Amino acid sequence: MLDRQKICGLGLAVIETEGRVIQDLASRIDDNFAHACEILMACEGRIVVIGMGKSGHIGGKIAATLASTGSPAFFVHPGEASHGDLGMITRKDVVIALSNSGKTPEILTILPLIKRLNVPFIALTGNPRSELSRAATVNIDISVEQEACPLGLAPTSSTTAALVMGDALAIALLEARGFTAEDFALSHPGGSLGRRLLLKVDDVMRTGERVPTVKNTASIRDALIEMTLKGLGMTSITDDEHKLLGIYTDGDLRRTLDKDLDLHNTRISEVMTASCKTIQTGILAAEALQIMESFKITSLMIIDDNNTIIGAVHMHDLLSAGVM
Repeated sequence: MLDRQKICGLGLAVIETEGRVIQDLASRIDDNFAHACEILMACEGRIVVIGMGKSGHIGGKIAATLASTGSPAFFVHPGEASHGDLGMITRKDVVIALSNSGKTPEILTILPLIKRLNVPFIALTGNPRSELSRAATVNIDISVEQEACPLGLAPTSSTTAALVMGDALAIALLEARGFTAEDFALSHPGGSLGRRLLLKVDDVMRTGERVPTVKNTASIRDALIEMTLKGLGMTSITDDEHKLLGIYTDGDLRRTLDKDLDLHNTRISEVMTASCKTIQTGILAAEALQIMESFKITSLMIIDDNNTIIGAVHMHDLLSAGVM
């Protein structure tokens, strides 16, 4: 049976070891790091990341992070590169190679071909005196004192160091490019962040016959029928030119019933809420949601500059669109 205290102690030791490794990386943010960023900023093509084994897995993640933060990038397996995939690298690209030893045979094999293309070559290695480091346009030292593995064999601290340095490059470039949250959303349209930052109220609002509307001369009964038909728990009230005068909601109905008014003969204009919250087209759906939450309402009317109704949006519409 496992000794839980011992197991937790072993896990903590790994975290402490890798934490020290990350702290040590702070001293490597130097002229070489800045030079690498300058090269990457000047890249007219794509950033090509290569690496074998565990370094390859880290390289794939670094390429993905670069691509999603404004620096077009992709990963190429160095073993496959020597069998045709090297054709994916062009003279406008920049190559980033990851190798803890700096002696990875598969990378060294294609190094002369990369050099022949005359593309900038950035190395992230754990051995600043290795052949790969010396051949690089710029080398970033990601060496570690020890692996978190007690055997000193499994890549642990070294892969963490490579990953963190890759993140440092990507985020430094993000800041330097002036990359915004909206730019990030454009490359993540399928995620919740993309929906929150890209989806506009125009994309989800109800228009035309789907908007509950009655004239100001209508009775409360007529308004209730419209509310029931359209299913938004409210109706807008307009004049003859379709300009918004107010709204009537389920809450207004409860207050009406308390007053014991004649639903058939009382005009809706006498009991409507005139000072209703409205929005205009073009605003983010997330902003519409924030307005609803702030004022504790479930629907908003969308109007133009002339107070003419364009559409309506209900909180359920925003829920269905995945804004929340």
